Amino acid sequence: MTHIDFIAQTVQAPAKSIANTVQLLSEDCTIPFISRYRKDQTGNLDETVIEQIAKQNTAYENIVKRKEAILKSIEEQKALTPELKNKIDNSFDLNELEDFYLPFKKKKKTRADVARDNGLEPLAKIIMAQGNDDIDFISSRYLNKNVKNEDEALQGARDIIAEWVNENPYVRKQLRRLYQRKATIETKVVKTKKDDEAAQKFAQYFEWNEPLGKTPPHRLLAMLRAENEGFVKMKIEVDAENSGDEALDLIEQIVIKKNNDTTPHIAQAITDSYKRLLAPAISNESLQEAKLKADLNSIGVFANNLSQLLLAPPLGEKRILAIDPGFRSGCKIVCLDEKGDLLYNETIFPHAPQNEFTIAMKKVKSMVNAYKIDAISIGNGTASRETEHFIKKIAFDKPVQVFVVSEAGASVYSASKIAREEFPKYDVTVRGAVSIGRRLSDPLAELVKIDPKAIGVGQYQHDVDQTKLKEELDTVVVRCVNSVGININTASKHLLSYVSGIGEKLAENIVAYRSENGPFEDRKQLKKVPRLGDKAFQQGAAFIRIKGAKNPLDNSAVHPEAYPIVEKMAKDLKLSVNDLIANKEKTALIKPENYVSGDIGLLTLKDIIKELEKPGLDPRQSAKVFEFDANIKTIKDVKSGMVLPGIVNNITNFGCFVDIGIKESGLVHISQLKAGFVSDVNEVVKLHQHVQVKVTEVDEERKRIALTMVI
Repeated sequence: MTHIDFIAQTVQAPAKSIANTVQLLSEDCTIPFISRYRKDQTGNLDETVIEQIAKQNTAYENIVKRKEAILKSIEEQKALTPELKNKIDNSFDLNELEDFYLPFKKKKKTRADVARDNGLEPLAKIIMAQGNDDIDFISSRYLNKNVKNEDEALQGARDIIAEWVNENPYVRKQLRRLYQRKATIETKVVKTKKDDEAAQKFAQYFEWNEPLGKTPPHRLLAMLRAENEGFVKMKIEVDAENSGDEALDLIEQIVIKKNNDTTPHIAQAITDSYKRLLAPAISNESLQEAKLKADLNSIGVFANNLSQLLLAPPLGEKRILAIDPGFRSGCKIVCLDEKGDLLYNETIFPHAPQNEFTIAMKKVKSMVNAYKIDAISIGNGTASRETEHFIKKIAFDKPVQVFVVSEAGASVYSASKIAREEFPKYDVTVRGAVSIGRRLSDPLAELVKIDPKAIGVGQYQHDVDQTKLKEELDTVVVRCVNSVGININTASKHLLSYVSGIGEKLAENIVAYRSENGPFEDRKQLKKVPRLGDKAFQQGAAFIRIKGAKNPLDNSAVHPEAYPIVEKMAKDLKLSVNDLIANKEKTALIKPENYVSGDIGLLTLKDIIKELEKPGLDPRQSAKVFEFDANIKTIKDVKSGMVLPGIVNNITNFGCFVDIGIKESGLVHISQLKAGFVSDVNEVVKLHQHVQVKVTEVDEERKRIALTMVI
């Protein structure tokens, strides 16, 4: 099987598109570059399909490497037969490959090894031949100083047979299928932990049983966490009520061919093999497989949330006064210019215990006037509602928009190395307030500096495979950054590092070059950055924007390799490139088929024309002001039956969480999103969506609020 055939098994795309994509990946082309600027080669595959192709291509390469290692190991043991080699060569199933390798794997000395050392393998072969022999008599021939009687001889032979059954690839394959169909997961509370306060959140799993294949990902991860924390014991079984009779019957049908004196010994060996070797191995394998699916599902939920969070509406280049609210320690205020640079910082104390309301009001009004503030950004943590209420009482001399933004991760950023590098002379409170302000003007540029796991939109993110989680979240950040494009003259090195083809080291070099030589004037100047070669330029140039560049294409998504074509289009229309850009009437006259060449096809040309109509268009919507119910400040104010405005701030498989303006977010269960059945929460709501919700239940003690959108 070729890598193209392997990929085509799981990716819905033409073989030619897959082959071309794999070729581009092998040439060190990035996924954003391929999806945007090589559509003609890929057949217009989107980023998610290209990502799937890349993952499956890696999976294929890993399987090939594993096969090579297995073949080498068996060959070194002088045990590789042509038949076994053919089986390994033709298999692309990792489980099956490991089954083929199992008899040759180095392992601790087993009961079967001891029996072989005692000369009992010939007796085991006689029994497995299933001839109509007097086994008790034959076993007497195998007595020696280590095998004292016939019972010991037969037990040793059965130990060898049990290992053969365990190592039979067909037996294992059929057992896997049985477990896939009928495995159940069962949990029981550890009696000594039943009354622990920390165990109570897992109370529903103190006595739980359900089919493993139907267990929702979030529930499986919750059970695994409960087991890891020592509150429950977990078992994976099939046909538990009958001690696994169905599994034993299945194995016997495969192994037992006749009914004679050998049959009871083989049946006894099968029972031993299943209970001691096969059941633990296949149960663990089934659980790991279910865990992997749950991990991928939860990672997918997290990735989708992160994508929506990063692409949240930006306010844009405005002067912002940002407030990190607080009571006793006061409200930390920073004033930022249009680029997000810090102009001024101060602390005010409008709330108890100081209650310097009037003084604080005058200070804020003075700062708004002095620094020509356009908008105010308030963190949504402690004292957020009180601070919002205070700000809205100020009579400003001009209209000032007031926003409440999520401060999730701001404290992580403020204590990070990145923040210390940006603001070495300021403490964590100032840095945190700056982050709150910047995430209003450009959420993407600010949030890329924070570990995604700290942003607060995950589902069991600490329980899933951390390597896979990081890979997927990095992919999401790269996808978001490149879908928007970045201003190279204002972008931080952290934002630049996610640009296609750039990376961390080149990002540092770009920032250093910018500091030494001033703002970039055109894209060609990128080639002067140390170590930024032709490949990095090809992959990254079109994703950077240069505002006010002499060539207007430098502030668009048109790739530099296509500039000559745009110039020809303009020339054919007897216009300059400047006059062609954003001129819908003229771009409508362009016939893309007239400009097809060996390098650039019709799909790319249509993209170019579309970009010429609206060059550098930010795909994100604009930020909108939102107001919570002014009467709701704490959970004590929330009562059943209330209808409240809210903002979706997290999405899970089982529903979404809604911020209603207090510390505790409420849960809208998937069944309460709308009338009728909902299979996917994302079909109904998106992160940051403004919604109306009705309170159905309030549990003050557990700080839980149940909501419905079916009003």
